[in-house]
Amino acid sequence: MGRLDTGIKASRLSPAEYAANFSDLHPRLENHEALVASDRCYFCYDAPCMTACPTSIDIPLFIRQISTGNPIGAANTIFDQNILGGMCARVCPTETLCEQACVRNTAEHRPVEIGRLQRYATDIAMEQGKQFYARAASSGKRIAVIGAGPAGLAAAHRLAVNGHSVVIFDAREKAGGLNEYGIATYKSTDDFAQREVDYVLSIGGIEVKHGQKLGRDFNLADLTGEFDAVFLGIGLAGVNALRTEGEELEGVVDAVDFIAALRQAGDKGSVEIGRRVVVIGGGMTAVDAAVQAKLLGAEEVTICYRRGKEHMNASEFEQDLAASKGVILRHWLAPKKIIARDGRVAGIEVEYTELSEGRLVGTGETGVIATDQVFKAIGQTFEASGLGHLAMEGGRIVVDSDGRTSMPGVWAGGDCVVGGEDLTVAAVANGRDAAESIHRALLAGAQPTAAVA
Repeated sequence: MGRLDTGIKASRLSPAEYAANFSDLHPRLENHEALVASDRCYFCYDAPCMTACPTSIDIPLFIRQISTGNPIGAANTIFDQNILGGMCARVCPTETLCEQACVRNTAEHRPVEIGRLQRYATDIAMEQGKQFYARAASSGKRIAVIGAGPAGLAAAHRLAVNGHSVVIFDAREKAGGLNEYGIATYKSTDDFAQREVDYVLSIGGIEVKHGQKLGRDFNLADLTGEFDAVFLGIGLAGVNALRTEGEELEGVVDAVDFIAALRQAGDKGSVEIGRRVVVIGGGMTAVDAAVQAKLLGAEEVTICYRRGKEHMNASEFEQDLAASKGVILRHWLAPKKIIARDGRVAGIEVEYTELSEGRLVGTGETGVIATDQVFKAIGQTFEASGLGHLAMEGGRIVVDSDGRTSMPGVWAGGDCVVGGEDLTVAAVANGRDAAESIHRALLAGAQPTAAVA
């Protein structure tokens, strides 16, 4: 039986259809549009939007700068707090952060378009090659950063600005972490993730070593002996298992791997997709996978989530986006068994669920959804070796408010730490703040102490 008989194939659409489907979800505002959008801001004192932003960008200030025709100044204001402000403008769930807090919602039920205004300013500055920062005099200190994702890049940049030399170790062949490998293609087009990496590294004093994996090529103890400080920004590498019969079948795919493959594909038509696809999960990864499956030409895409719409981690905007692309969202369904035919996926048996005394339980009623392909998007896990005796809790690294771990001279931030929020903007804040803590410790000239006994 040939590959086409599985229902999974490439080139379902024409090149023109792929180009249209994977074009920019929210193109940059034109100059006049930006001025009109910025004019809606009240420039609130003690603005709630600032409090809602994990990086505490002075949002009223940068919007006022745009309104007065100074997008470069606005970009400077943004980058002072968030050096990855360009990507955050594209991928942040602003509808649940700064824009949800916007006071315009009270009277008009429509916030100021903070995210799009942020993109407008940062894009202009990056295109013009505006570099707002110069390195301080060399401190003579060397810091190792493990992971070239948002947390690691933010930490490295702030450390370099303060005059320290930084070496980033990353397991992949490209820097950027989830910004490069884990974001829906239509949210970050034109190789923006790498252009932003280049912009961050242009400060100088930062070396990136690719193909270097913690626990395989080196251990944490190797770095603490060689460097003055270490920052861990290693993210989440593992994927939760369904733990159902048939999970090993051909056609069952980790959603994060699918998204990464699509992101790296020069020709979207080369990516194979099923005629009928089921995505298991209720977060942003599930929506990203489902929407892109539809954009690749899948005829029927269904998201199955074990709880209700109101419990989904994906924002209402993301859920509405999926529905607008033709994705079917089904709630109160849990995977029970993946059904095989000739060793490949033919369907998935699901059980209806409900809440009983606050607990999710199966009702005993089942059904079958015919499908060629199943994407698992039920969360990621922290997997790392070579950390030694670092204090852990719930499978994550324990840190204090400054990002210090239990090991002297070692800091951590992003998804890998206890309380990590799985948001690019939160990882940036972690990396930036940890870098400032490292700088203070090195400036004091004292041996950094551990945060946790």
